[in-house]
Formats: sequence, structure tokens, C-alpha cells
Amino acid sequence: MNPIKHFTLITLVVTFSFSTFSQTNIEKDKLSLNSGTIDSQFEFVIKKSGNFKGTNGQAYEAVKQAWLYALKAHTLDSLKTIRKDLNDTRAIVKSQSKEITDLKSNLTNTKTDLDKTNLEKNNMALFGLQMSKTSYNVLMWTIIAGLLALLLFFIYKFKNSNVITRNANKALAEIEEEFEEHRKTALEREQKVRRQLQDEINKQKGN
Repeated sequence: MNPIKHFTLITLVVTFSFSTFSQTNIEKDKLSLNSGTIDSQFEFVIKKSGNFKGTNGQAYEAVKQAWLYALKAHTLDSLKTIRKDLNDTRAIVKSQSKEITDLKSNLTNTKTDLDKTNLEKNNMALFGLQMSKTSYNVLMWTIIAGLLALLLFFIYKFKNSNVITRNANKALAEIEEEFEEHRKTALEREQKVRRQLQDEINKQKGN
């Protein structure tokens, strides 16, 4: 890559990256390529660069390639340090955020327990629901009355079912008795018809 283009690219990137981090007055620093801020090192390279004109009369600027490599190395080191500081800061922020979340959760749980304790002092719990003692007693007696009514209803249904069952068994017995009489009658008729048929067959054979 052309050293001038390389230098221009590095200048744009680093100037943008470090514009918010540099608070040092460059004019008061002693310019050096191996010390000071990145801004002062860029200023050193810029001021030490040579100007000359070509044969066509166009102006050029010459920068030592070693300076560019050194500046690049310093810039990468600074970026690496900033990234490390940023990651460390993020880790600290994440840890503190978790601590704050845990503290908020503990505070909420403590407040909930306190409210629950105060509520239980003046109320009674039934199926997880808090209610006044008067309401609790009314509800309990209502439930007892309801259960008693259901018990009486089931006793009535049970007795009624027994009556229906006895009647059904009696009717079934009568039907079975009628069926048995009908079966006997049918059997006697069948036997009579067979005898008549056999007599007729014997008569025909005799003739």
C-alpha cells in the first residue's frame, strides 16, 4: 500500500476512535513518537514529515515508513488496552447490575413477606385466600350446610335407587317366570307335533 494512503487511513481511524478519550493539550506536551498520547504522536509525525515538489511541480509529503509502523503498533496497543478496559468495565457493570437486580428482588420479597405477615394477623387463610374471621366463619358454616344437604340428597337418591332396583328385580323375575312357562308350552307343542308327524309317517309306511 502507498505510505501516504496508509498514513491517511490510520489518521482518520484513530482520530475518530480517540476524539472522546484525549483531554491533553498537545501544544504543552513534548512531541515524541515513543511517548505521550496518540494525538501527540500523530502530531510528531505530521510536523516531522517533509514537503517537496516533484518534477511536474506538484507538492508531495514524505513520511518515514518506520514512523508509520511504529505509530501503527502504538495505535494497536492503545486499541487493545481500550478494548480490555471496555471489557473489564462491561464485566463490572454486568456484575453490579446483577447485584442491583438481586437486591431489588430481595427487597420485594421482604416487603411481600411483611405485608403477608400483617395481613395474617387480622385475617384467616382458607385455600390460600385471606378473609376476615367473620367471613371465614360464615363461609365455613355455609360449606357445612351445603355438605349436609348433599349428604341428605345422596341418602334419598340411594334409597330411591334401592326401591327402583327391587322393583326391577321383581319385574325381571316375573318376566323370567313367564318366559319359562312359555318355553315349556312351546316345548310341549313341539313334542306333540313331532309325535303327530311320526304317526303320520308310520301310517304312510303301513299303507
